[in-house]
Amino acid sequence: MQRILGPGQIEAFSQRDFQRLRLPDRARVFSTRAARLRQQSESGAIGHSIGDYLRLMAHLAEAQQATLTNIEPDLPNAEQIAHARSFHMPIVAAGSWRREERWRQSLFSICDALLALPDLPAQVRLACERLRMLEPTQLDSQADGLLARSSDVDAALAPFVMAALQVHWVAIASRMSLDDIRPLDVPGVCPTCGTLPVASIVRSDSRSQGLRYLHCSLCATEWHMVRVTCSHCQSTKGISYQSIENGPRGIRAECCDECHTYRKILYQEEDGAVEPVADDLASLALDLLLGETDYRRASPNPLLWNPS
Repeated sequence: MQRILGPGQIEAFSQRDFQRLRLPDRARVFSTRAARLRQQSESGAIGHSIGDYLRLMAHLAEAQQATLTNIEPDLPNAEQIAHARSFHMPIVAAGSWRREERWRQSLFSICDALLALPDLPAQVRLACERLRMLEPTQLDSQADGLLARSSDVDAALAPFVMAALQVHWVAIASRMSLDDIRPLDVPGVCPTCGTLPVASIVRSDSRSQGLRYLHCSLCATEWHMVRVTCSHCQSTKGISYQSIENGPRGIRAECCDECHTYRKILYQEEDGAVEPVADDLASLALDLLLGETDYRRASPNPLLWNPS
């Protein structure tokens, strides 16, 4: 007989010693995403138009990986780490950490890689060319607005600016020590950079079997959260799961009746290739289904721009 655990029992299990934080793998974080995007773009369940977009995002992720290879970022010093830990703050908070000028060089490298594609859509080519012509202050303004979720951001440029920002923060997070990062008082935001997660994933590897992690949309850090808990308001009441009939088994929407939000949850045991950003993007049909209810997304996909 299968044993069903209540929220209190799940919480008790969570106290055992295990890997509570997973930092991004610098050598493959974006290449893994690219491979999954390309795989999903060829799926018979994906419509033609979104398949084209997923293939474009696969090229983008490959450009991110190539750009990341050449970056050695400035890391927080011991004083900055101690200050963040003492106040339970993110180590490199997206809203306040000083971005190095090289983030703009990352943006240009990504744009150049896309511009070299022979079949690049005209609107994407125009966006990359526009980014190449903007002044540094204009680029920084776009980045600031994007991180703050301001409505002033140019939606056509946003995915590419975000791609460069992801490279910048992944470069930092991948060089951090697990011992430097502590849980925050607000468990629903990234303990490394303070950004909201794009989705959660239940891991199946030997070190994290059956454990759920939230995946940061900016720096790709993953941090543990007890299952059957709303990742937005932390309620354990009124949690339900929605999926597409006859759709992929490895992804569902975790819905909360307390705050009326949802965030997708992926299951590695059902599909070992799932990747939070890629699978969230490829499952827009699930968002359309939830759009007909009173649930709203708790946070957006970083490769799609919607300031609401």
